[in-house]
Parts: sequence; C-alpha cells; structure tokens
Amino acid sequence: MTSYNNTTAQSNYQRRKFLLGGFLILSAIIYLIVSTTQSTSRYYYTVDELVIEQTAAIGENVRISGAVIGDSIRYDADDLKLDFTVAHVPGDSDEIVAKGGLARVLHEAIANPNQSRLSVSYQGPMPDLLRDEAQAIMDGHLNEDNVFVADTLLLKCPTKYEDELPGQTNN
Repeated sequence: MTSYNNTTAQSNYQRRKFLLGGFLILSAIIYLIVSTTQSTSRYYYTVDELVIEQTAAIGENVRISGAVIGDSIRYDADDLKLDFTVAHVPGDSDEIVAKGGLARVLHEAIANPNQSRLSVSYQGPMPDLLRDEAQAIMDGHLNEDNVFVADTLLLKCPTKYEDELPGQTNN
C-alpha cells in the first residue's frame, strides 16, 4: 500500500510540475504578445487632426501621412538633418479612390494653399524617393515647436503606382 501511495504522490507531483511549467510558458507568451503590441501600436493621425490636436499630441508617438511639398525640402548632408513640409491628405482609402486616386490627391494637396501643412524633421540619410508630391508615411512625435520629429520615414512615389489603380492620372 505504501508503494501505491508513493507512486500516486510522485505522479501528482509530476502533474503539478508539468502544469506549473505550462502555466509559466503560457504566461511568458501572453506577456510578450501584450508588450510587443503596446510598444508597436501608434495612433494614426492625418495632418488636419494633428494640427487641431497640437497641444494634446505633443510628445505622443503617432503615425501620420502627408504629401511632400518639394520646395520645402532642406537637407544638411554633414549632419544628416532633413527638414520638409507635408500637406494634408485624407486617411481613408475610399475617399482617396473617390477623389481620383493617390496621385491626384497628392497633387491637389500640394496645389491647395489652404490645405493644412506640417513641418517635419528627420535625422538620417535622405531617401531617394523624397520629392514633390510623394506620399510620406512617418512614425514619430510632435515637439513643443509643433514640428513633427520623424523616427521612421517611408515614401511612396505616386507615379510608380498609377498603373495599379485604373483612372489615376497625374494632372
């Protein structure tokens, strides 16, 4: 009878040990998923929204998109400091399609002097696609001077994608 009790006790001990190990592994996986999601999630603003929310958005990590105004591009190759201005483009892809496509929306954003604009500062090499009417998608924060300090900078040249969406023109 003693040997049966020892075997049962040992089996229960191994089962608890297995369950505890499984619980620890599951907890670690859940922690990694939650912490990664929180660190990579950023609120997406349009230029209009960021301009309106200026004081509330200062220091907050956000993602924005805008049309690059070519005349505003300034680059210091010695310091790798890039400054430029973006104009508001809609954040809704259905609205972009309804207005004639990305190339047309970017062109109209640059041409309209009443469109909201935002100064951008970026530290790093100047991207090859940085030019007038390119779409800039940036992660970063708004500083106290209402300049968007970009940590990452992705550029899309609308002429490259014109063939993908029928009816887009660069008029």
